[in-house]
Amino acid sequence: MQRRIDVHHHILPPDYRSAVAAAGIAAGGGRDFPEWSPDESLALMDRHGIEKAIVSISSPGLYFGDSGAARELARLCNEYSAELVRENPGRFGAFAALPLPDVDASLSELAYALDMLDLQGACLLTNYGGAYLGNPEFAELFDELNRRKCIVFIHPDVPQGSDSLGLSAPAFMVEFVIDTTRTVSDLLFSGTLERCPDIRFILSHAGGAIPYLALRLTLGQFLPGLQDKVPQGVATYLRRLYYDTALSASPHALRSLQELVEPSQVLFGSDYPFAPELATIATIEGLRAYDGFDERVLKEIERDNALSLFSEYRSD
Repeated sequence: MQRRIDVHHHILPPDYRSAVAAAGIAAGGGRDFPEWSPDESLALMDRHGIEKAIVSISSPGLYFGDSGAARELARLCNEYSAELVRENPGRFGAFAALPLPDVDASLSELAYALDMLDLQGACLLTNYGGAYLGNPEFAELFDELNRRKCIVFIHPDVPQGSDSLGLSAPAFMVEFVIDTTRTVSDLLFSGTLERCPDIRFILSHAGGAIPYLALRLTLGQFLPGLQDKVPQGVATYLRRLYYDTALSASPHALRSLQELVEPSQVLFGSDYPFAPELATIATIEGLRAYDGFDERVLKEIERDNALSLFSEYRSD
């Protein structure tokens, strides 16, 4: 029976593949771009009981040094996503791709994607050229996302300068986790989460290291210059966020996440196709084997929480 809703599912439209190839980019997060097609996604979904996937563009995003090209690519990707949704009723939704760091162009594309294309929210990377999401240069965009009560899916990118560290592991294994943690910390202590309470944020990969570091982050609420940014206390903001299960359905991650948030804040995610089908299987089996979720909670995580979050966008 198809019942799961996958909030972390990527697409690689033909125009996107052409753009990254022209920019000399062959990988995202240190992993070669996988083969992908709508039929492959649908086949995987059918094999593993996934009724619907909310699709997005992954790292490295859209900007490769040319703002005009990024604007054009955002439009192409968003129109591709809208067509994918139209051609497959009830099977797909989509997060809009935005041409950041160009804020003005991103505001225009957000309006087009939500108002004209009926996409379900926006996907943001954790940093743009080393500027994290709490940076003041993005404040106008976040104010608009808040005004719209937008769902914002945050996906990690490679942090600037990580190539110089000489690490053995590809970036998606460790650096992605750290970059999610960095940008959530920046959203906290820039005051963005306090200023923009109506944005519904979804964090990839169970929030990176956020659940594990939650206590350490609370120190900021006692530090001059930071405490006024989190007047409700750090834990209050972290408990409002949503966290997906992509590459995180193990007792080590789930136990920590479960200590931080209610089950209502956890959403099923696969990370397909950057994570291969075996990872989808491992996520499903890991959730089923975990002793902290009963059948009712498991149903909420795999389906009901997403239905509630995306209720105004339901097309089935």
